[in-house]
Amino acid sequence: MTDFLADRDAWLTTNCSIARTLDVVGNRSTLLLLREASMGTRRFDQFAARVGISEPVAAARLKQLVADGLLERRPYREPGQRTRDEYVLTDKGAQLVPVLVALRQWGDTWAADAAGPSVRVEHHDCGAEVHAVLRCAAGHDVEPDGIDVRPGPGLLRANRD
Repeated sequence: MTDFLADRDAWLTTNCSIARTLDVVGNRSTLLLLREASMGTRRFDQFAARVGISEPVAAARLKQLVADGLLERRPYREPGQRTRDEYVLTDKGAQLVPVLVALRQWGDTWAADAAGPSVRVEHHDCGAEVHAVLRCAAGHDVEPDGIDVRPGPGLLRANRD
């Protein structure tokens, strides 16, 4: 890494993007609701059943995902029924799909049972398996030990009085 990391006590983590992301999606049921939305689940009762959470928990989490801009509520009405809302990923929510793919990939390698992963994720155009990879802006695949951490524009320095 860099000398910058050796002096971590000189900067604050209050503006950390990972911490702020976890404030939004950092619990199990929220990530599982996003998994379901990414696989096309739209109806409230399907979310609750597929994630295995109570309706009150599903309602609270879905409401928060809408408030955070990750899901959008859209009205629908089946014949003879009252109007209800379905939940659809927004662009902001869809940008978390690579994170879900990376979590699934890690789980397939390190947490799946002996039978193997429960699902595979494939590119619908060619059928090849989809993987999350680290890639720099110049197009190079990057290994975890090939990353340098540098100060960003939002870095907050600690006051050393």
